[in-house]
Amino acid sequence: GKWKNKERILIFSSRGINFRTRHLMQDLRMLMPHSKADTKMDRKDKLFVINEVCEMKNCNKCIYFEAKKKQDLYMWLSNSPHGPSAKFLVQNIHTLAELKMTGNCLKGSRPLLSFDPVFDELPHYALLKELLIQIFSTPRYHPKSQPFVDHVFTFTILDNRMWFRNFQIIEEDAALVEIGPRFVLNLIKIFQGSFGGPTLYENPHYQSPNMHRRVIRSITAAKYKEKQQVKEVQKLRKKEPKTLVPHDPTADVFVTPAEEKPVEIQWVKPEPKVDLKARKKRVYKRQRKMKQRMDSRKAK
Repeated sequence: GKWKNKERILIFSSRGINFRTRHLMQDLRMLMPHSKADTKMDRKDKLFVINEVCEMKNCNKCIYFEAKKKQDLYMWLSNSPHGPSAKFLVQNIHTLAELKMTGNCLKGSRPLLSFDPVFDELPHYALLKELLIQIFSTPRYHPKSQPFVDHVFTFTILDNRMWFRNFQIIEEDAALVEIGPRFVLNLIKIFQGSFGGPTLYENPHYQSPNMHRRVIRSITAAKYKEKQQVKEVQKLRKKEPKTLVPHDPTADVFVTPAEEKPVEIQWVKPEPKVDLKARKKRVYKRQRKMKQRMDSRKAK
């Protein structure tokens, strides 16, 4: 067959990413034979420069990983150079080498794309579905692809997030076995242009990582303040003078007096206790004196 669909994907990142993001990029490049790689982009450059990089690499789609503060990872999916583009926060990343799943697929094979029914109900998800189809589907008769379909990419919407999974199709009974990688995408915004332009959709449920960390710190600080206040109240209570509560006469209504035991008077004087240690000392002393006398008589 003739290669007609000339989709090429540029997958690269900014500087400052960690090892987990680097392995995730390598996994995506391995699963997508129509992808290309490029050197890391400097964080000082503007994002619209990526459109020029895509043009130089002869790519019309782009997956760009942007790292911030060495702990937050953002993913851009863009249709270069005219748009649209979507920005996501990447969470819960698990790479192929980390998962060690039992599933396996042929390198370069074409995947099936499975989408949640929610993608057809809301307009912004319908736009994302078309963008994901154009990016993740391997073109037919691509020179680096294999003419087999043996794995599935699933995109599921749950908890206002998009969950990505990769499954192997077993030929015998068409069962699914997970391969990996797996990650969760939290949608932030959808732009009309490529890496910018008017905002088409903004996620109202999105909470930035900085705000999330701030809420956690405020919760821990509130717990600490509460403990300190309890300690101060306890100290003030200890310093307060003790108040004597008057006796309530009704408190002894149900108290039953104990039975009085008869007093026994001992008329006979008890025998003195024998001190065995003193008796032994006296016997030993007497025997020693007798021995001294016998010795003196023999000497005479």
